[in-house]
Amino acid sequence: MPERRWFVQRTNPEYIRYLSSAAGITTPLAQILINRGIKTPEAVRLFLSPDIDSLSDPFRLKGIKEAREIIFSAISSGKRILIHGDYDTDGTTATSVLLTTLSELGADVHYYIPDRFSDGYGFGMGGLSFAKEISASLIITVDCGITSFDTIKQARAEGIGVIVTDHHEPKRTEQGAPLLPEADVVINPRLQPDMPAMSGVMVSFKLAEALLGREKLIPMLDLVTLGTVADIIPLVDEARIVVKEGLRLINSAERPGIRALTEVSGLRAGSITAGLLGFTLIPRINASGRIDHARDVIRMLTTTDYDEALEIASRLNELNLRRQQIEEEVLNEAREDVEHRGFDFAIVCARQDWHEGVVGIVAARLAEQFYRPAFVFNIADGHAKGSARSIPPLDLYDAISRCADLLDAFGGHKQAAGLKLKAQRLSEFEERINETVASMLTDDDLVPTLTIDAQVRFRDVSFELISELERLEPFGAGNPDPLFGAKGLEVLNARVVGNNHLKMSLRDQNVVLDAIGFDMAERFMQVADCGRVDAVFCPQVNEWEGGRFLQLKLKTLRPAG
Repeated sequence: MPERRWFVQRTNPEYIRYLSSAAGITTPLAQILINRGIKTPEAVRLFLSPDIDSLSDPFRLKGIKEAREIIFSAISSGKRILIHGDYDTDGTTATSVLLTTLSELGADVHYYIPDRFSDGYGFGMGGLSFAKEISASLIITVDCGITSFDTIKQARAEGIGVIVTDHHEPKRTEQGAPLLPEADVVINPRLQPDMPAMSGVMVSFKLAEALLGREKLIPMLDLVTLGTVADIIPLVDEARIVVKEGLRLINSAERPGIRALTEVSGLRAGSITAGLLGFTLIPRINASGRIDHARDVIRMLTTTDYDEALEIASRLNELNLRRQQIEEEVLNEAREDVEHRGFDFAIVCARQDWHEGVVGIVAARLAEQFYRPAFVFNIADGHAKGSARSIPPLDLYDAISRCADLLDAFGGHKQAAGLKLKAQRLSEFEERINETVASMLTDDDLVPTLTIDAQVRFRDVSFELISELERLEPFGAGNPDPLFGAKGLEVLNARVVGNNHLKMSLRDQNVVLDAIGFDMAERFMQVADCGRVDAVFCPQVNEWEGGRFLQLKLKTLRPAG
């Protein structure tokens, strides 16, 4: 990533002292909460003490009431119900939540997870064919369906009811009105400006809650947490509540599937955070849909048999290793293309025989490295099928929508999308998307910014501060790890340790603290030569040989000016 601008957030000191006193918190914590838009004592209380009872009534979501009536009618009539999910973590957890709920209600229920390679994304003809094969009378889509116009129309024409539950952006008219499929019911929080951001599994949970009641659904919040963290939903409002409780369930390892997945990931139950999920459990769940088929993920997440769960989890672990190898090969080739051809406002790269299952991850890695929206395509049979990832200032879905006349299909949201077009139109698309991004962003938008919560002195860093910061968890999208900055720090004993990590001690006046920068070994010579640095860090506790020590986890540093 290009060198980032450092931006220290500042607030009226008098207001910080007021909120600190009124809410009974320290001034550093008050500063961080104000930075995140939490500015009243009541808002502080709700944020620091998220409560399941604070979740909104599921019937606030339009369509829930009608969907509940249709589902209960189908169950009482003995009609067969098909849940149509998706192959990623959000889609498989959403499927698992609704499958468990309908099974408990005595429904004749089946599920279908599309194959990424033969079916493609969303509710397509493969899913409809399966519904007809098993004589389903009702199809409920989860985490998909909002743009499946033709398939839903065909299903209704053949006498099959369809309930769509989704959280992706609907297509819209030029005036901004949503274009919806002709389903019996469409449930999507994006159709209601007053609804908070939700994952597909959160929408599925809301429907399940309307069917079964909240109390019986609480044990499923571990599944809701996996899908919500995987889809990078901001961990504020309702998402924060469900993830806070869900992490407790994940760490208690009560669900056999999650316990098995934790074991093969080499994790210790009790120490799993939202951030850790994104590097461990979630990639293993996603690996099946990326390079194989995700149907067994549902079995793993819903079984009560630990041995069965462990067998599936072990296979997912092997698939993830294969996925990592394939991803690295495609990423290296994509980087070569980018460095050879260069880029302007957007990165567009495509080749034949790139594995479709990893192009989304590769796009994310390119967007992070070069700080440009990235589009990565596999070319096959005259078509380019790919994934795109954005940078924070750009609404990716909006940008792609402005190029819709060049595309055969697309879908997604602000930060991630999938799209397909004829290979011969790639050059035209690359030119158009660059023009579009240029019109939507300023020069400043194309320079990454590192936002710092507060500037501190080392005397302010304490075990008490770290204990207070822990009250802000879970950290993730919308609620990042708190970052502090300090200037003019003296560097002591800088060295490279372990696998490419930079370790040192830093002195601020008379206080010396250990610091470690993971994957920052390339900064060693810069640090060693300059003597003094400005640093951005997150304070943490390092437990070693029975002792507890203050340590700074470095985010970045620069020579002191």
